Amino acid sequence: MNNFRNIWDIKNASKEKLTQHAFDYLVGGADDLRTFNRNIKAYQHFQIRPRRLIDVREVNTSIELFGKEYASPLYLSPVGFQGLFHPEGEIPSVKAAAAKNILSIASTVTSKSFSEICAAVNTPPWFQLYTTSDRTTTTRLLDQAQKNNCETIVLTIDVPVPGNREKHIGILTGNMRTENALGNFENGGADFDATLTWDFIPWFKKNYNMNLLLKGIMTAEDAAIALDHEVDGIIVSNHGGRQLESDLSTIEVLEEISKVVNGAIPIFIDGGIRRGTDIFKALALGATAVGIGRPYIYGLSTDGQTGVEKVLKILQTELVRNMQIAGVTSISKINRKCIREKKF
Repeated sequence: MNNFRNIWDIKNASKEKLTQHAFDYLVGGADDLRTFNRNIKAYQHFQIRPRRLIDVREVNTSIELFGKEYASPLYLSPVGFQGLFHPEGEIPSVKAAAAKNILSIASTVTSKSFSEICAAVNTPPWFQLYTTSDRTTTTRLLDQAQKNNCETIVLTIDVPVPGNREKHIGILTGNMRTENALGNFENGGADFDATLTWDFIPWFKKNYNMNLLLKGIMTAEDAAIALDHEVDGIIVSNHGGRQLESDLSTIEVLEEISKVVNGAIPIFIDGGIRRGTDIFKALALGATAVGIGRPYIYGLSTDGQTGVEKVLKILQTELVRNMQIAGVTSISKINRKCIREKKF
């Protein structure tokens, strides 16, 4: 692990360690992977504008979310079925995040139950929710989160049906079940909810006293509707390119969404983050926090908790170094003036 210089090195090690079907699931996406690849490539079309002659010996990367302070704007996005990548499933990941004082979000489709995951750390992670056509199942998942003192629910809204994930089709079929009782993954997908609408939000607010974030916002129009419904935050996400082959990256739509939100609620983003410069650019375009998915699973599969911590250390070190070279001493000072856009 000490020889790994960057996320790409850890990805290569992960490929050597995982079975072919597990690695295919990890790196797969919808259709021809154009959206997946654009998530990564699009960061190259934003350029950092560095300022000079600034004392950058001390750099503060801490942020506050809903009254809690975290060491970095970096966070662990929800990734399901981590038992495919490590025998302890999600436990090493949440422990690594806790050790680094980094936010983590547990998936609905975890290999370990949310109760087990919460028991492994002092502060419960946030819980990502897939609704189902059976509201009883959805209620049971939310009740479990609330029982474990979870403070924030992350409602995923971009999976009315599963995307066309040809590269790893069949991996999640048969009798593979999640520990959170979402259901059987027969025919390649769980019982996702094609009827989910904005009406879910008032129902949730009436029945639960937890923060609610919407994960999957990709347009200014939906960001405006989310504000009208008084959600507590949004996540700009295209599911890592696993759903719609939209050919549109998350970083490309971040600024139009940020202009609509105008600081009213926190904006999170995931998709394509592989370098500290990517984190810097996302923050400059209006993100409050920046999530990684596949990168920390590379670390998990390579060396468990130590591997995840290595990924977090690499990205955090890169972020701090890039802030220093760009002449920025705190996250609050990263703004639109720090970058410019180069058209495709």
